[in-house]
Amino acid sequence: MTQGPTTLETPWPVAMLSAKIRDYIDRLGTVWVEGEITQWGQSGGNVYGKLKDLSEDATVSFTVWSSVRAKLTNDFKQGDRVIALVKPNYWVKGGTLTMQVFELRHVGLGDMLERLERLRKQLAAEGLFDASRKVRLPFLPHCIGLVTGKDSDAEKDVLRNAQLRWPAVTFRVVHAAVQGDRMVSEVTAAIKRLDADPEVDVIIVARGGGDFQNLLGFSDEGLVRAAAACRTPLVSAIGHEADRPLLDEVADLRASTPTDAAKRVVPDVADELNRVQQARARLSTRLTGILASEVDRIGQLRSRPALSSATWIIDSRSEDLTRYVARGAELAGRVVERAAAAVVDLRSQLRALSPQGTLDRGYAIAQLPDGQVVRSPEQAPGGTELRITLARGSLTAVSK
Repeated sequence: MTQGPTTLETPWPVAMLSAKIRDYIDRLGTVWVEGEITQWGQSGGNVYGKLKDLSEDATVSFTVWSSVRAKLTNDFKQGDRVIALVKPNYWVKGGTLTMQVFELRHVGLGDMLERLERLRKQLAAEGLFDASRKVRLPFLPHCIGLVTGKDSDAEKDVLRNAQLRWPAVTFRVVHAAVQGDRMVSEVTAAIKRLDADPEVDVIIVARGGGDFQNLLGFSDEGLVRAAAACRTPLVSAIGHEADRPLLDEVADLRASTPTDAAKRVVPDVADELNRVQQARARLSTRLTGILASEVDRIGQLRSRPALSSATWIIDSRSEDLTRYVARGAELAGRVVERAAAAVVDLRSQLRALSPQGTLDRGYAIAQLPDGQVVRSPEQAPGGTELRITLARGSLTAVSK
């Protein structure tokens, strides 16, 4: 085989390219890797499976030969998080890359809980768990979005209990894997799909409990953030009491089981009708009491003298009017009497002060021709004609 540079005229054979790839990969040696087992199948004592990255969309195949399998002290299955010592092997004949496993260990529960707790604190610091962000569920949802496994007990429990409580309720069910490597992406997509549906009033994510490690997908950061961004009220019904997934923290309501979710989202028609009847009975009793009280009060008012006879006010006012007229006449007579006495007194004073009164007492008034009253002799020298006014009549005279 030629080892020189490749050109259009001197291409490498496929075998040479494959050999170079194998040699390059062999130089990598063994490495420790961490991931989630998404496929675990046995054949002839050997194990063939796939290992998926915990956060990225990356998967590699691996092989556990029977000799190594016999040395493993623990049982492994799909969904387990593991740490593996692997050596990449490139199979020239088939052109495939696989990881030969030399050691395989479960990820310690303490490690997973520590990571989960760090993520929990980070999301809490961002405010994703704040009570102020949680939305009140609608009293009577017309359409419920349900994210759950296909033909699962959780789906049957939610549908049966919800329809028993309120037969008119409708569902928009989106099936998704609730464990395994497809779980996070499918549940996230289902939540976004239902949130975008304007007819969906509330969303339930339901799973009937399970092993803690199988529920770790419900604490995936991407899924939790998608639930936090959901505008439709969301209910988490994962059903794991011991270790609550982060989806429970960010959801608007946490239900202990799928059945509990149905009971808390959908009101019981019998209970509601009973409440309506009780409210109507209380309202009727209250109104009857108010009407009876008002009837009694009106009866008491009508029994009072003021309302028992229609003529009482005329009679009482007639007596008052007679008394006031008599009093007015008496006061008016007194006023007239005092005025008459005053007139007599004033008349006497007037008469005493009038010139006629003076004349009546024998006095006379001497006046010049021009009518001026003579008050001294100098005013009437000799020969002056005078007019003398007496009490009755007048006469003329000449001064000397």
